[in-house]
Amino acid sequence: MDFIAQDNRYEKMPYRRCGRSGVSLPVLSVGLWHNFGGVDEFETGREIIRYAFDQGVTHFDLANNYGPPPGSAESNFGKILKKDLKPYRDELIISTKAGYLMWPGPYGDNGSRKYLLASLDQSLNRMNLDYVDIFYSHRYDPLTPLEETMGALAQAVRSGKALYAGISNYPPDETLEAARILAEMGTPCLIHQVKYSLFKREAEDGLAAVLREKMIGCIAFSPLAQGLLTDRYLHGIPADSRAAKPHGFLKTDQITPDIQSVVIKLNSIATELGLTLAELALNWVKSHDFITSVLIGISSKQQLQTNLRILDLPDFTQDQINKINSCLT
Repeated sequence: MDFIAQDNRYEKMPYRRCGRSGVSLPVLSVGLWHNFGGVDEFETGREIIRYAFDQGVTHFDLANNYGPPPGSAESNFGKILKKDLKPYRDELIISTKAGYLMWPGPYGDNGSRKYLLASLDQSLNRMNLDYVDIFYSHRYDPLTPLEETMGALAQAVRSGKALYAGISNYPPDETLEAARILAEMGTPCLIHQVKYSLFKREAEDGLAAVLREKMIGCIAFSPLAQGLLTDRYLHGIPADSRAAKPHGFLKTDQITPDIQSVVIKLNSIATELGLTLAELALNWVKSHDFITSVLIGISSKQQLQTNLRILDLPDFTQDQINKINSCLT
């Protein structure tokens, strides 16, 4: 059956302006880092993408090496686009990245012009797209001059293969320099993608100030610390959890007694507020003024429905944020 998107899909989702641009992003975006690869059930991923779009999620985030195996998330997303979302292409923000190991040899990793532009061509082929909306340098490469890496992003935009340039996982000083170089090239840095959660706070050590100063958007990934900030691990490690999967990034030895103790304290505050732990953790990220969008990883339609409940929550007050933060000190 052909997919026909719901007419009311934009009525509930709030959108935030991304930096100094004309683009707005949904408060919640969907990332395909996990659960959309060749080892995963295609129809489950398809159901998630369709439902997300029906709820006003317009931004879907990928990278060349997402899977596993690497490349398979883009290939699967390309199939979903062809089957379901092709008529809605102009309503979507699709992003991809290059910067981590993708193919063997000296040209399949890091930040060279050769790697980034070759990777972008491959990504477009896998997704059967003429362009992506955002193309990121996935990480800072100290062995490649920033002028070369940023020049590749600017070339991607000039060629029409990307509409905007972004960076991910860059330290504050390198973010500032990258933004300067891109601005001189006439391709402003639209957005920075950073790992940010209650358990991962490095963005507060200078990066957030740079993003505010330069009016660069920010999208936070792993806001639930790959599931640690949910009720999944309150009482141990379930057999079907991400930590139990052999190909995941969350390992069982990361779930220490100290971490579980903090999670229990946070869960207690969430209960006081009438929230789940996941809702508290997502709304905590959403409540910071430098955050444009919160990037969520989804394994089922039901999980997405649960996460979308934070759209009804007002941002936390500073007093509430302070109380939540006190659990980590």
